[in-house]
Amino acid sequence: MSVTTRAAGIHPPHGRPESARRPPRPRRPRRSRNRRARIVALALIVAGVLLTLLALGSGDYPLTVPEVLRAMFVHDGSFEGVIVLEWRMPRVVAALAFGAALGVSGALFQSLTGNPLGSPDIIGFSTGSYTGALIALTVVGDTYLSTSTGALVGGLTTALVVYLLAYRRGVQGFRLIIVGIAITALLTGVNTWLLLRAQLEVAMSASIWQSGSISLVGWEQALPALVVLAVLTPLVMILSRPLRQLELGDDAARAHGVRAEPARLTILVVGVSLIATVTAVAGPIAFIALSAPQIAQRLGRSAGLPLVGSALTGAVLLLGADYIAQHLFPGGSVPVGIVTVCVGGLYLIWLLAADRKPSS
Repeated sequence: MSVTTRAAGIHPPHGRPESARRPPRPRRPRRSRNRRARIVALALIVAGVLLTLLALGSGDYPLTVPEVLRAMFVHDGSFEGVIVLEWRMPRVVAALAFGAALGVSGALFQSLTGNPLGSPDIIGFSTGSYTGALIALTVVGDTYLSTSTGALVGGLTTALVVYLLAYRRGVQGFRLIIVGIAITALLTGVNTWLLLRAQLEVAMSASIWQSGSISLVGWEQALPALVVLAVLTPLVMILSRPLRQLELGDDAARAHGVRAEPARLTILVVGVSLIATVTAVAGPIAFIALSAPQIAQRLGRSAGLPLVGSALTGAVLLLGADYIAQHLFPGGSVPVGIVTVCVGGLYLIWLLAADRKPSS
């Protein structure tokens, strides 16, 4: 285009300036995104299966993969079958199930708050579950029913308090996070006070359990938790639609027939129930709920936080962390929560650094 025509105000065809005629940015088709999500899910399943075989075959009595498979599918009362099915399998199954529950819970709360820091271990729900379990442990006694009930009641009570304090004509994600962080600090002081007043044996076992550990999980502890998680799973799938509508904003959700606050409160209860179930058995395991949804979203390049991808990612992360805690530390096994805290701290630093945008 010449200088004369530009000065005369003559524009190229279609009446648009030449500088504005840029080709539109290519947009990946939805079919391509779905295909990538399926590939990522398949890769995570394969990684979970390989980690399962590795965990079942590792230990003081190592087993090869054929020996592990034979022990799993041929029940002949052999010593290898006892090792795999009775000693190692409960821990592996618990790691997979608890990691999936933590990943889904993190996806629910991060979607609800619209913030990658809106994780239940950041906004106090995990701490509240631990407080309830600790009260039951020190007052009622060390029984699975009392600790699981205490964890559920503590988590739900904490969620209710955070919700009410954050409610101002609706609940905004940022306000929920700030209130949750304050409640976490308060409950941490309460937990320390309870431990100082407890008997020495109770305080020592509770302190170890506070780190988050599945080393002592057997079938008698794992099966009730698996039943509860199996009941909660259909509820999560039912809530996936209103969750996606709430991500668009309350007005858009109401326009699509979703009652915003009742749906938000229901999602809150289901997410806390997932966390409380895990905490009742294994203690508060940190950073899986924080990191799994974000990793799943980046792997699948999805628009929102994928629930299935978060579950698979959480399962792989917790099983991998438990393997590291059990076999790669000198001097024996350590609580898996210590490994997740170390790795999760690095992830949190990276997340905060990645979210920083240069000022323009």
